[in-house]
Amino acid sequence: MEILSGLLSSLGLSGAAGLNAYIPLLVVGFLARFGVMDLAAPYDLLANTWVLLGIGAIGLLDFVGDKIPGVDHVLHLVGSVVNTAAGAVLFASQTGVADIPPALSLALGVIVAGGVHATRTVVRPVATATTGGLANPVISSAEDGLSLGVSLLAVFMPILAVVLLAAILFLAARLWRRLRGRRLI
Repeated sequence: MEILSGLLSSLGLSGAAGLNAYIPLLVVGFLARFGVMDLAAPYDLLANTWVLLGIGAIGLLDFVGDKIPGVDHVLHLVGSVVNTAAGAVLFASQTGVADIPPALSLALGVIVAGGVHATRTVVRPVATATTGGLANPVISSAEDGLSLGVSLLAVFMPILAVVLLAAILFLAARLWRRLRGRRLI
């Protein structure tokens, strides 16, 4: 059961990183810092004060920039690397219990976070075009809230995190189809 829980936690955290790279890194870092969870080396660096401050500072810049139409698209391009890297690190940081080879766990993290981030990157421009950018702050805030929720669920209730992540992807696909259909008509 511990192996399944570790894998589900890994999936949830890497998926949350696809929405916002910095929130799940901060959640894991703070939980490790305060002894709620253990991280093996080298992932225990996430609990380092300087690392947490750096992630927090960059995350704050991303949080603000992602609410601004145009800037958010540049951040999504950069995020294709940052979010997938964060997803890889987060997936690998949780799978030690499952004895998955590190290269495989990093690859799985890239796939999960990259898939969620790609979905987000496809949906956002359609939402921007159909609302004139007015929905961007709302959508960005929803993504941030979902990233925080999925991150916490991934640590404390991993099965719910994966179910929520699947629901998010399903709803994003439906929204994309609906918005794309309106734009084309």
